[in-house]
Amino acid sequence: MKSFPSLLALALSAAALPALAADEPAPADSLSFNVGAVSEYRYRGIGQTRLKPALQGGIDYAASNGFYVGTWASTVKWIKDGGGDAGVEVDVYGGYKAEVAPGLTLDVGLLQYTYPGHKLAVSPNTLELYGALSYGPVTAKYSHSTTNLFGVADSKGSGYLDLSATFDLGDGLSLVPHVGHQTVKRTAAASYTDYSITLAKDFSGLVLSGSVIGTDADKGFYASPVNGKFMGKTSFVVGLKKTF
Repeated sequence: MKSFPSLLALALSAAALPALAADEPAPADSLSFNVGAVSEYRYRGIGQTRLKPALQGGIDYAASNGFYVGTWASTVKWIKDGGGDAGVEVDVYGGYKAEVAPGLTLDVGLLQYTYPGHKLAVSPNTLELYGALSYGPVTAKYSHSTTNLFGVADSKGSGYLDLSATFDLGDGLSLVPHVGHQTVKRTAAASYTDYSITLAKDFSGLVLSGSVIGTDADKGFYASPVNGKFMGKTSFVVGLKKTF
């Protein structure tokens, strides 16, 4: 599960070019790559690697007309812990991002999460539609599943509401507070709220980040089947990412 708000630089999903004022020249098409590592992979506050480190990387293409596509992957442990046979998550996404009013940016798209060779009885592969509005430093985003949500049976139509902000502190430093709420259809115990605050430093494309991440998730539902540890506990997560 892709960690969009939790780690500022190591978990960004579809990154399109910023909108420009009408009198500025249109940006050129761009292709970028990223590789990184995190001390643990959290997605919407829930641990995906049994609170262990993960390797991650992706490719993004942004067209000058606002359309974008990309792919991103991370090592995971939760599929194998649940009796399956997938050690990697692969995400593919695409959408459109543009300024629709002065200072107001719209971002809409599709995101497919895939766990190749998972062998679970209920497929963890998940397709979500998303839409986001950004104004100044603040972004509100809603994601809606059109399939079962990450292997939870009969959970089609689940939704995630995300509110975050990015504050430029100068000298390559940024601060990103976040709060989100995951609603899981027909499984009340799986619904929860997550929160995080991330401080990141950009060293000319090499980003070091530190995040405090926590949830109010049900400790029984989100316990590791391997060691019983709560995957939504409050933790400090460190990440390093290089974009080129």
